[in-house]
Amino acid sequence: MLIYFLILRLAALFGHRKARQLVSGQAATLRLLAEHKDLKGAIWFHAASVGEFEQARPIIEKIVERQKTASLKDKRPIVVTFFSPSGYEARKGYEQADGVYYLPFATRRNAKRFIEALQPSMAIFVKYEFWPAYIRALKQHNIPTYSICSIFRPKQYFFKWWGKGQLKVLRAFTHLYVQDEKSRQLLAAHGVTNATVCGDTRFDRMMAVRAQSTEHGTQSTDRLKPIRQFVEGCERVIVAGSTWPKDEVLLAQFVERVNELTNERIKLVLVPHEIDEEHLHFIFNLFKGRFVRYSDVSTEHRAQNTDISIQNILRHADVLLIDTMGLLSSIYPFGQVAYIGGGFGVGIHNTIEAAAYGMPVIFGPNYDHFREAKGLIDAGAARSIKNYSELEAALDTALENHELIGQKAAEYVQGELGATEKIYAEIFGNL
Repeated sequence: MLIYFLILRLAALFGHRKARQLVSGQAATLRLLAEHKDLKGAIWFHAASVGEFEQARPIIEKIVERQKTASLKDKRPIVVTFFSPSGYEARKGYEQADGVYYLPFATRRNAKRFIEALQPSMAIFVKYEFWPAYIRALKQHNIPTYSICSIFRPKQYFFKWWGKGQLKVLRAFTHLYVQDEKSRQLLAAHGVTNATVCGDTRFDRMMAVRAQSTEHGTQSTDRLKPIRQFVEGCERVIVAGSTWPKDEVLLAQFVERVNELTNERIKLVLVPHEIDEEHLHFIFNLFKGRFVRYSDVSTEHRAQNTDISIQNILRHADVLLIDTMGLLSSIYPFGQVAYIGGGFGVGIHNTIEAAAYGMPVIFGPNYDHFREAKGLIDAGAARSIKNYSELEAALDTALENHELIGQKAAEYVQGELGATEKIYAEIFGNL
């Protein structure tokens, strides 16, 4: 662990942007906590990054809602910490939290100083966050400590001969609320009995996002006007979310095959995981310029062009490239099929987001660590692909049968709802 932290510090010294953000952000946390003594006694949530935060979010918002009717003496601040710069930068303005910070490096000294500065009334760690120094310090201070939405597999280091000492960390939790029965049984087999199956709160969160989009009239908002105009009149639209270069190469082949070699028009809304200029240039070359950048047809750009000219540009484009952040969850309703990126790298991104809208889902081969991806496949709502021929077959089938397959996706999501209520009732009771 110390070696890892030293490597991060060296990377920061040599100008690595994210490492520099991480080191400077963590260094500032203890100073900021000292300035905000009103945060003492907070309910502390820790998430690695944005994905894990989305699992904590339904619980946080339920606490905030319940505390609106609580007496002043019973109200507790909410503090959220992140490990990754991407998580912190994306959610540092989260209004439901009273404070959002980087988590200081997990040394015994930092853990002691952080807990003594914040004096949390309880700590809630999300999914894979098991920092031994913090868990032990919380235990020493008799602070209730929980893990939510955690999931365990036999190949994790806890269950290897060289990592069994870390089982003490899991036993130090007040309780672990795991996603599935397999996780609970695995823990029990290794002497960790403080676990209950409660499911995954992301399903609740994604359904809430869908309901909010419907309530506010997703298709009428100014930010989404270019997307509505792009898909208008086309009934074969693919929304590709959080894509990486390997995903984009395959998708480009498919769009070219359909639109140049057949009479059936396909449109692709492409939402890359990274939107730096180098990646956007790669996409430009890949699609041979046959795309429109969202920033070129957005509301701000319309001041310089007539609405009719922009409409014509969008009508004739094959691909709409979303080169801004924060739109993906609102775009899914405009498509018939979702392709989720990351499956040719370390793992796929959020499949629940698309499935909640009742869409067939397609992704690459690296999905073994994602329970929901396996669940969608078992439900007949998703397919995993390894190469172009498999992608072509999967997309052809999904586009042809999107209503039937999408209904299976929606039914799977409905069957997974309720984790938020279960966890809240277990931890907070009548708070």
